[in-house]
Amino acid sequence: MTEDPFVVHRSLLFTVAYEMLGSAADAEDVLQESWLRWAGVDRSEVRDPRGYLVRAVTRQALNQLRTRSRSREDYVGEWLPEPLLTSPDVAEDVELAESVSIAMLTVLETLGPTERAVFVLREVFDVPHDEIAEAVGKSVAAVRQIARRAREHVAARRPRVPVSRSEQQAVVERFLAALRTGNLRELLDVMAPDVVLIADGGGVVPAAAAPIHGAERVAKVLVRPDRVVVAVWFNGAPAGRIEDAGRVAAMSLLVENGRVTRIHAIANPHKLTRLDEPADLAR
Repeated sequence: MTEDPFVVHRSLLFTVAYEMLGSAADAEDVLQESWLRWAGVDRSEVRDPRGYLVRAVTRQALNQLRTRSRSREDYVGEWLPEPLLTSPDVAEDVELAESVSIAMLTVLETLGPTERAVFVLREVFDVPHDEIAEAVGKSVAAVRQIARRAREHVAARRPRVPVSRSEQQAVVERFLAALRTGNLRELLDVMAPDVVLIADGGGVVPAAAAPIHGAERVAKVLVRPDRVVVAVWFNGAPAGRIEDAGRVAAMSLLVENGRVTRIHAIANPHKLTRLDEPADLAR
């Protein structure tokens, strides 16, 4: 028996939805709705199941993006994407790892729903313009313009200094070791003077309501006794899992010129439900 195309392409479909939404929970909801719709489709009329399913998931994710903007306005404090535990193997696909990084997903949050969908489909998954047009309900000409604007928008906000995997890992390991031992001097040395810490507690657990700027201020927030620091891989990059007083946080680090320049700390427990089993991502 031939395996159902939805099952065959599920990892791809999840990745598309997750990159569009920045939330694994919302991505799973999109896949569930898309599966129910797929179950009622006459498969004999579908010539390209993969393309059909990607378009279907895109439309469902777009619906989510357009309806959740109101709830986002009521979110307490900074909003950061939901982190995913990944294996180091994800980093082997450099483009995939960059596209699902917390830093990139945070940049994608600054795009409008249609711009985000077009960017993800075109730049990450190389979907043809005509198929994107069908998915988002725009003309091919409009999609080309949207893609150009979105690409320029992202390019202006993404990290401009490429970092090798080995350098990223070495700097992250230094940072986590300093955090683990409480070595303030080493922590200050591994962070850029203008480092920024952004924390997301969602109003559920204590977290800084606004970004914290400067190495000394960030260090004072981070250095605490009895903190358990574990090196892990989140979203295709080396990262840290922090346990403190019974609370857990996922820490993603942006490295430039051999130092940590930005720290994303996700402490909202509703976003930390997928930290024990690696996510299956694919392009």
